This record gives sequence, structure tokens and C-alpha cells, in this order.
Amino acid sequence: MTLAEKIGQMTQVERLNMNGDIIKNYSIGSAISGGGSWPREKASAKDWVDMVNEFQRGAMSTRLGIPIIFGIDAVHGNNNVYKATIFPHNVGLGATRDPDLVKRIGAATALECRATGVQYAFAPTVAVCRDPRWGRCYESYSEDHTIVQQMTELVPGLQGDIPSGQPQGYPYLGGKTKVVGCAKHYVGDGGTVKGINENNTIINWDGLRNIHMPPYPDTIRKGVGTVMVSYSSWNGVKMHANHDLVTNYLKGTLGFKGFVISDWQGIDKITYPPHSNYTYSVEASINAGLDMIMVPYNYVEFIDTLTDLVEKNYIPMSRIDDAVRRILRVKFVAGLFENPYADLSLADQIGSQEHRELAREAVRKSLVLLKNGKNLTSPLVPLPEKANKILVAGTHADDLGFQCGGWTITWNGMSGNDMTIGTTILNGIQSSVDPSTEVVYRQNATSEFVKTSKFDYAIVVVGEPPYAESKGDDMNLTIPLSGLETIENVCNNVKCVVVLISGRPLVIEPYLSKIDALVAAWLPGSEGQGVADVLFGDFGFTGKLARTWFKRVDQLPMNFGDPNYDPLFPFGFGLETKPISVSGH
Repeated sequence: MTLAEKIGQMTQVERLNMNGDIIKNYSIGSAISGGGSWPREKASAKDWVDMVNEFQRGAMSTRLGIPIIFGIDAVHGNNNVYKATIFPHNVGLGATRDPDLVKRIGAATALECRATGVQYAFAPTVAVCRDPRWGRCYESYSEDHTIVQQMTELVPGLQGDIPSGQPQGYPYLGGKTKVVGCAKHYVGDGGTVKGINENNTIINWDGLRNIHMPPYPDTIRKGVGTVMVSYSSWNGVKMHANHDLVTNYLKGTLGFKGFVISDWQGIDKITYPPHSNYTYSVEASINAGLDMIMVPYNYVEFIDTLTDLVEKNYIPMSRIDDAVRRILRVKFVAGLFENPYADLSLADQIGSQEHRELAREAVRKSLVLLKNGKNLTSPLVPLPEKANKILVAGTHADDLGFQCGGWTITWNGMSGNDMTIGTTILNGIQSSVDPSTEVVYRQNATSEFVKTSKFDYAIVVVGEPPYAESKGDDMNLTIPLSGLETIENVCNNVKCVVVLISGRPLVIEPYLSKIDALVAAWLPGSEGQGVADVLFGDFGFTGKLARTWFKRVDQLPMNFGDPNYDPLFPFGFGLETKPISVSGH
């Protein structure tokens, strides 16, 4: 291979900024659809497959015919794609304590990715979130690394079960219905100061190794194809430039043989202001051991800069060869040389009924019942299906986008019921109650309205708006004002169950005495019926907190095992209910 061909393989470009000719001319090795990047609005499987194949034709027309690998942020299902099944975010899956469920979700996600021609998913996130103020906390399964380690079963779900005799550290892929996975973000991204995204994680080596590192050996043992480096720093050293942790520990001690990829424009942020010394950033990242660089837009500058650094011996050719060898290894394992082109044979997998039933099961198992009745002798849930009139209130009761959260169709998510296909929590309630029960919905119910309407009980569904990454950093963690007003207006005047839709614990203690029952529903995704299934007793509550629920934000960070541990609800807490057996229901 020529130097240009090698460096092209190390380059990953955003699909918006690329076509088949660019791939051919620069020997580009990989393409990415970032959050909210699609061939067109509400694109079909055919639109996706046609786009991927156009890029692939460019790659196959190069001198060596090395296929591209196409990556996407499929972090809770193939979530960029219209009509795809949107599974609960990881914060909810951690509460299930069910690794087999997570494995099945990985397998379903792989099928829905392959249906669109995509061979590479940037999942799982194996961050151990130690501070819920972090805007990515919902991407973390737990504050406890042992739960995160159990949930690395997503890897064999995505990639297939590693066969016996597989050499240690080598990537594995089990055929055309599987996708290459990506353990991220290496390492310590869940432990930054005050939970600020991309910030500094201040912890000694023993702390990093014992809290944040444990999931990575698990993913490597399970054959994960790639590892993505974190934007964050460890004790002031940017992870994208950390030779000791990337080359010496990940590739050396842990024996990882797949490829290491940067985050989106991650190398730009090695210097501050970002991109201010780009030559240094390229040199530091490649010499640290990064193999593929996500340069969504400035690929020409990256290629020219890296070429110059190699020609001037600032980066040895052996480092380039190591990177390309790893990238080609993953592509060979993925079967791309034998089957470079996508087809529509799996198109019916997108949003299939089987996958929606799986997502609904995941919702049911993820719900955590935090309070049930104002005293132990008067539980409110399971709710009676037969009543004269019930109220459903709150901003999140009838909003598919809100219940899906960030990384859904767009990067930060969106509100509304037209963004994809699914069932809102209100829809689920309406289909669960007896036909004779009148269901009244008010997004914002006034105190006077509730007082005079003679409801049997109320279900209040409130929570956070969608967000992703730094936009979600929040030093206050309060429920937005209209949500608190709705809780006050409703729960002061009628028996109420509050269903909280959020990517993390929020401040609830001041309102707890007003609430009869409280359910943490996290970010349940597209199948809101799963919430109603448990509220009305078709299934019991079984979820357990995978993170500590604090009383006040001034207690943060606070994690199980800390001295002076004084939570509102401790790690592992969750009331249980038994399903109601109703003949014919």
C-alpha cells in the first residue's frame, strides 16, 4: 500500500461531506452518519442502502478495492432511522439487572442496522457514571462497574457469540446479521469533575483501574471490534493523546487487537482553543495509538497533515502500519471483502413487531417503583383498570420524542409524535383501561380543574426535555417548572402516581410527601405501552436502582459505598408488585 492509501484507511468522514468520488480519490476507509444525519427526512431502508452502496462503489473502484466500513450511533436501537425500534436508554437497562435482555437488544439492533446497510455501531457505552449532573449519564448502565460489566452482553448481541478457541483480544463477527461494536469512551468519562462533559477526571491509578476500567477487559474478551477514546482527560492529560493508556495499557496489557477510533473531531480538542495547533493534535493522537480518526469535515487537512508528519519522520511508518493492519483486520473479520454491498433482504426488520415486543419487555423490566402509597397499608399501584374517570396529565404523557430522549432521529432528540413510529404512554394507558373508563388528558392541569372534576385517580407524567452530551450537563437537576406545577396541582387534589421520564435521578424530595406513588421510568423509548403494562398490573414492578437517588444536589457526587452515604433512595432500591391475574385480560 502507498502512504496515501494507508492514511486514507485511517480516515472516517461524515456522509454529508462525502460521495463515491471523494472515497475513490482519497482512499477513504470509513464513513459515518452522525446524530441526525440521514439520506433524507424519514428515509427508508432503500434510501439508506442506496447511499451506503454508492459510497461502497467508490471504495471498490480504488486500486486496491478495500471496502469502507459505515458507522452509526446506534446507542438504543438504530436510533437515527425513521420507524426503527427505539429501546430504553442504558440508564433504564441497568435497572433491569438482565444481561440476557441486553444481549437480545444488541441482536435486534444489529438486524435493524444491517437492514440499512450499516456494518458498524458505536455501542456499547461502558462508562461508569459517578455524577448524574453529566449530560451523558443516561448512556451509562450504572454507577457500579459490576453492573456495567454484566451489560457488556450487548457486545455478543451485536457481534455474535465468540467461538471457543478464538485468540484473546482479536475482534469477532458472526456473519451478515451482525455488526461491529465499539466500547466507549475509553476511559474515565463518567468520573469528570462535577460531571461536566469532556472535563478532567481526577483520580489515582488504582481508582481508574478499579472503577472505570473493568468493563473494557470484558468487551475485549467478548471480541469487541473497536474502542472509542474519550474527549475527557485523566489527571490533566487528554485521553486522545494518552500513549500510556491507549498503546501501553489497552493494546499492550489488555491485548486489544481491534482498532482504536477517535470521537467526533476528538483530536481537534487536544489543544485549546480547539484546532489551534492541529499539527500537534494529529501527531499526539496518532503517536498515542489512535488508528482511525473521525474527521467528519476537514479530512483533506487531516490527510495532508498526517502525510507531512510521516514524511518528516515525526510519526514512524511502523505506527501507520499498525493502525492500518488493525483496520483491515476488522474489515476482514466483518466479511466486507467477501460481501461489500448491502441489500434489502433485512428491510422488514426495521421496527418489526418482534423487536417492538422486546422493547416493550425492556420498558417493563426497567421501571423502578420508588413509592407506593402514603402509608404501607394503602398502595396505589397496580392501578384499577375500571374506574369512572381518570386524569392523565403532564408534558411527557403524550410525547414520543420526550420519552425517547436524546440520540433519537436527531442528535439531541426532539419533541412530538411525528418524528418516528411508536406508542406514547397516554396511548398505552388508553388501551389498558376498561372501555367504560373515561380518560381525560390535560398537559397542564390547573388545581381548580382537578379539584372540581371528580377523578378517581391521576397519572402525572413529567420529566426532562431531550438532550445529548454537553447540552445535558445540569448543575441543578430540577424537574422543569411546568412539571413541578403539574405535580402540585394534581397531587394536592387527587390520588396520584407520578411517572418520571428522565436520564438520571432528579430532585424530588420536596414533593415526595404530596405524591402517592412514584415511578422512575427513565427514557423508555418508542414503546410507551410497557409503562402502562406495569402500572395496571399486567406485569409486576421488578426494576432496581442502578444508581443512587440523592436528596439534594449539594450531596453530589454520591455513590454507594461512599462515607456519609445519605441518599433519598439507595442504590439497589426498588419496590416490587405482583401482577394482577385477570381472566381474559
